[in-house]
Amino acid sequence: MKLEDVRAIVTGAASGIGRCIALELARAGALVVGGDIDVDRLQELEVESANLPGKIYGVHVDVANESLVKSFVELAFEKLGSANTLVNNAGILRDGLLVSCDEEGWLRKLPTAQWKRVIDVNLTGPFYMTREFAATAMERNISQSVIINISSITRSGNPGQSNYSASKAGLDALTRTWALELANRGFRVGGIAPGLTETPILGHVSKESQADMISKIPLGRMGQPYEIWQAMRFILECDYFTGRVIEVDGGAEF
Repeated sequence: MKLEDVRAIVTGAASGIGRCIALELARAGALVVGGDIDVDRLQELEVESANLPGKIYGVHVDVANESLVKSFVELAFEKLGSANTLVNNAGILRDGLLVSCDEEGWLRKLPTAQWKRVIDVNLTGPFYMTREFAATAMERNISQSVIINISSITRSGNPGQSNYSASKAGLDALTRTWALELANRGFRVGGIAPGLTETPILGHVSKESQADMISKIPLGRMGQPYEIWQAMRFILECDYFTGRVIEVDGGAEF
């Protein structure tokens, strides 16, 4: 797929990796609907893209809300004329050990609400988005479409991230499953598993934890959102790529 032909829906577009992806697509001449819960940042994104060859439309959505997702996808197809790309990027962190003791010896358990919110946004959200996107594309007889899921190298497990790791492992499984299910309808489905990347989501991670993670990266630094975009560009432009997840992690071993 040529980048200038892309008509993309990008979730979590207000900041971090999603913002970079939306801007780079618009810079290449693509049309983008960026979805997020942060309406103010979406408006800033629209303004920033005003002089680019493409265009970005910011639309509010909470991907964990099924009814909002349905109306969001319908509106996105209307604004784009016809969408052919979906980037499931929206994600959150709510870290905590499964069971732990505080300094006074009190037992603490990972709250169910904390578990559920991460699963709802990071795993159920992409399910809602992909189901509605694929169904709408099929109804409109769009023959070639690409779905890209933003995973994480913590999919293999990471202390304090039961919810996040489970959500990303599940997303990888869905990437493979959807690639197999949708190939005969002209869809390609791929994933990107970033390592430690310099984005606002790291505000939930202590400086000590960040330093520890960087010490395990052979390249000795965090990744940048643009480097994740480079992997996404490959997936978009390589018509023989589907069913796989690309790791972009500086060779990290967590």
